[in-house]
Amino acid sequence: MHSLSGTRKVRPKTGAVWALAARKLAARKLAPRKLAAAVIALIIPLFTMPAALSAAEPSEGEKIFALQVRPILQEKCFGCHSQEADEQQGGFDLSTRAQMLSGGDAYGDSVVTPGDAESSSLVAMVAREETGYEMPPKEADRLSKQEIQAIQDWINADAPWPNEAKVTEIYAKFAEGETVTTSGGQSEQWTDRKYQPNDLWAFQPIRTKFSVNLSESAENPIDTFIEAGLQHRGLDPAPIADRVTLIRRATFDLVGMPPTPQEIKQFVSDERSDEIAFAAIVDRLLESPHYGEHWARHWLDVVRYADSSGFANDWERPNAWRYRDYVIRAFNDDKPFDLFILEQIAGDEIHDLVTNPKMARQKVRNIHRLVDRVDPDELLVAAGFLRMGPWEHTGMSVAKVTRQQFLDDITDSVGQVFLGQPLQCCRCHDHKFDPIPTRDYYSIQSVFATTQFGDRQTEWLADENLSGMEQDENYHRLRHQANEAMMQEITKLQQEFEENWFAERKLPYKTKAEAVAAGVDPELLPHKSLQSPDDFGRERIGRKWQARFEWELDRYQPFAFSVYNGKTPRARMQTSRFVMPANPKGKGAWEQTCILPGGDPFAEGELVQPGVLSAVPGGLEYEMPVATSGRRTALAKWIVDPRNSLTARVLANRIWSYHFGRGIAGTPNNFGATGKKPTHPELLDWLAGEMVRGGWSTKNLHRRMMSSNTYLRSTRHPDQEKIRESDPNSTSYAVFLPRRLEAEEVRDSMLSVSGELNLMLGGIPVRPDMNLEAALQPRMIMGTFAPAYVPNPLPKDRNRRSIYAHRLRGHRLPFMETFNQPGSEKSCELRDQSNITPQVFTLLNGEETNDRALALANRVIAEQSQPDQQLNRSRVIGRLFELVHGRQPIEQELQRTLDHWGKMSTRHASLDLPRRKWPATVIREAVEENTGEPFKFTERLFVYDDYKPDLQPHQVDAVTRGLADVCLALLNSNEFIYVY
Repeated sequence: MHSLSGTRKVRPKTGAVWALAARKLAARKLAPRKLAAAVIALIIPLFTMPAALSAAEPSEGEKIFALQVRPILQEKCFGCHSQEADEQQGGFDLSTRAQMLSGGDAYGDSVVTPGDAESSSLVAMVAREETGYEMPPKEADRLSKQEIQAIQDWINADAPWPNEAKVTEIYAKFAEGETVTTSGGQSEQWTDRKYQPNDLWAFQPIRTKFSVNLSESAENPIDTFIEAGLQHRGLDPAPIADRVTLIRRATFDLVGMPPTPQEIKQFVSDERSDEIAFAAIVDRLLESPHYGEHWARHWLDVVRYADSSGFANDWERPNAWRYRDYVIRAFNDDKPFDLFILEQIAGDEIHDLVTNPKMARQKVRNIHRLVDRVDPDELLVAAGFLRMGPWEHTGMSVAKVTRQQFLDDITDSVGQVFLGQPLQCCRCHDHKFDPIPTRDYYSIQSVFATTQFGDRQTEWLADENLSGMEQDENYHRLRHQANEAMMQEITKLQQEFEENWFAERKLPYKTKAEAVAAGVDPELLPHKSLQSPDDFGRERIGRKWQARFEWELDRYQPFAFSVYNGKTPRARMQTSRFVMPANPKGKGAWEQTCILPGGDPFAEGELVQPGVLSAVPGGLEYEMPVATSGRRTALAKWIVDPRNSLTARVLANRIWSYHFGRGIAGTPNNFGATGKKPTHPELLDWLAGEMVRGGWSTKNLHRRMMSSNTYLRSTRHPDQEKIRESDPNSTSYAVFLPRRLEAEEVRDSMLSVSGELNLMLGGIPVRPDMNLEAALQPRMIMGTFAPAYVPNPLPKDRNRRSIYAHRLRGHRLPFMETFNQPGSEKSCELRDQSNITPQVFTLLNGEETNDRALALANRVIAEQSQPDQQLNRSRVIGRLFELVHGRQPIEQELQRTLDHWGKMSTRHASLDLPRRKWPATVIREAVEENTGEPFKFTERLFVYDDYKPDLQPHQVDAVTRGLADVCLALLNSNEFIYVY
């Protein structure tokens, strides 16, 4: 596709040349004979050497203008100071040299003085030294020192302004970099522009030959690459970590929970070699069903999983949880990642092929080689990926806008998730930094033009967990019934008012509806049938909840949150499931995708056909179907094609980033020019190739990475000073980087060591405990309140793994949010690891941590208690350290914890702890929109009728409560919160 040698322009292939020429001439509407001549005239130069520059060599000032200044003006200035500006600012026009020299309203011809940058006001403006005239106005757009210097040098060179042809000649001959053949930009200037070779690394074919000799090395190839880099820096690697550290590291990395004391003892006492013993640990963890739970969480971060839609209404997505469980199963089964991608992008299309009796089975196998092992209904569930983004359509929405929002969202999501290419800026213009034209953006979007929302009826899958549904549905129906009773009461009040209104006027009607049916002018009738602000407020809430509760009952029915191919139906308010029509090709309209100037859905431009990224190797030649079905299958096939230079790199980099705390390429969602470049590009390519060679097996890549010395190293280096000097950014992998546990790991680990964790797999979302201040806060939805957050009534349901927690976009768990669990609005490539004061308060004072500390104390005392024997406190502390830290305490730790336990037990013995009570109702207060007056609404909290709290302080003695304070200290320790 393009070359990395010098600045040679790669000529397009013959077919691509004709297509490019046709696009450039299509808009000119020439007669056939003239059109043919024009095409030939345009094409011939493409097969010949570039024409020589005009006789006069460009001056230095002309080169500065063409190569540096003009791009600055176009990007930073023309939006406000050119003839193309919507509203020209300050009367200052930079369209031509003459107009520039005439100046603007404030500075006149002193704006630019050719030959004298020091006297030119423009220099002070762009340097942001001219008060009130700082340019560009936005601080984020300010020019760099190099850009300011270029403008100064240009003005000092007499501010030349060569014409378009001259600029093109200068750029072709003197610009550094290389051109990339694409489907073509919105201008020839963009199409022919040059890129720095290192910015194009991800668009190069994945290399198979490397600078290191892998065939002669007995080491893990990962170590060969890493140690070559260490030698270049003059660094020795850190020693291998001890076995206790390694089993804890591996267990958290693969299952997201700490190893048990027994698992640690078995590994430490394993007499086999370190290599064999650790490999056995990795194999055991990869076969654990909890592996899928942990690694699915990483994927759900990337795809933005949530159980609600977000925005003003934040409607629940009752069946989204089935997609979450699909992802867990996929990781546990080590589903080949190419098929994992295929199912998520085109699962419904493959389902329709599988269930079509006329479709040849071999043809389906050619698309999905393992289709015989997949339940067809699971394919519908997998396609839920396409609907993971936030979305809503209300009575105030414009259908064309909300439809376009979905199309833009899924186009960018596919770009980031699978290709490491944020595509959103191509919605309005050709990419500013990468070889991705707007045409490619809309060609990918065209793939989804026939994709429609559909909550499709399926059967429950054999391994789906349906437990807990009956109890959960019962509480849901109690809320629904209470709401219906309130609505019946309000309807009765309306009827009574209307009957009295007509009776007082001696009119022969009982209701407004009856009067209107008899021909009475509605304007003569009362406009409001409710009088009290409370009644108005309750009626608005009741109507909204009626729709919410009806839809949420779908949680207990086997619907797949999915899609189908068909005509775009007439938009309706989103208040219930999207039903797939019996004939998807019947009513509605077939969408055609066109380039939208400025991204405006009402400003239609050139029509495009389904396509892919043309700068990727083979992209221009890849043929996409234009039929209404099969487009997404073809796109997915291109994404996982081994010739695609992006996908395998992106996936290998993601897996590496979760094991080592950062990607080889530091921005896993952005492999473009603005992303971080790979620190070890050859290693990344080897890993990408290994993924493909290994049948797209994720577990194979885990084994490769975790068996390397690079992974096994200690976090401590014997020469810290040398590390600081030679590797200040910690990119050499001379040491293993410690990391703090992520939010779910913190919660799950505390539940694990306290003995409260319910390890059941899958099922409908659960609702953990949430402190009441947050749970009962008035959460607004459009025009009303959302129902209050209530936990599951039983501890066994509340204390499930965190991946199963109900994820409402508009009401997140405070504990999770505090510890950097990302929101679900944007794809999270890698979580932040902030260190902020609220985390300290949460761990020390939070109900979650204190409940776990009390349960942990109760557990270890119960385990160490012997009938008719005095409690051996040293053994209790020893067991506590085993559970929390995976080791026995040293003497100093033992004495300090025993002392603290004694002091706190004495303190607790003097306290009288009351029983805690939970609310049966919550009262909301707001201003009613119709009357402008305050109103109150009381919500019944049925769950708290049966709520069974976790172990409470008043239920245990002072000794146990005193030990709980010791437990709390250990749960706050770095040794527990960090992985080393």
